[in-house]
Amino acid sequence: MNPGQLIAFEGLDGCGKTTQVERLAARLRLAGSDPLLTREPSDGPWGRRIRAMARGGELLAVEEELHWFVEDRREHVATLVAPALAEGRLVVTDRYFLSTVAYQGARGLEWRQLLARSEAEFPLPDLVVLLDIGPELALERVRTRAPGLETLFERRERLARVAEIFRAIERPYLERLDAAAAPERVAEAVAACVRRRLELP
Repeated sequence: MNPGQLIAFEGLDGCGKTTQVERLAARLRLAGSDPLLTREPSDGPWGRRIRAMARGGELLAVEEELHWFVEDRREHVATLVAPALAEGRLVVTDRYFLSTVAYQGARGLEWRQLLARSEAEFPLPDLVVLLDIGPELALERVRTRAPGLETLFERRERLARVAEIFRAIERPYLERLDAAAAPERVAEAVAACVRRRLELP
């Protein structure tokens, strides 16, 4: 058991994860907490390779792609997440292993096996906030971003399959929230969820 707590935000590209991570962090800081914010892919060597791959449109064999993501997570957990949890800190991550389950599952790997393997190896989150939107809205939001952002994982057919897998995952630590509303309303729903599930301010 870790003395700290781990919150992961998950969902399709364009669902608003980064915005909601920042809003939750601001709320927690106002209440006197000092959350550690992080993300996957990480800023480590494997994470940088993944981001370069996505920007360049290079499609790896699915097993190789999975290897890159798992190695990035191993390094991320070992060097940042696990030490912070051991210190009793609250860690908030923009993506975690459910993204691997859904995105690499959408490429044909058995997502239930990916989930079981991930839960066996990595710290279980205390809460996963799954920001739920449809693929069409996700793509619409992605198109409003500045040019040069990752595009490899933002294909219509793939996002539809990713959404199916996200919808199929059922875990006690997972809570789905409607992310189609305005960011302010989603932020209120996130705050209420965190208070109810983790008794945080």
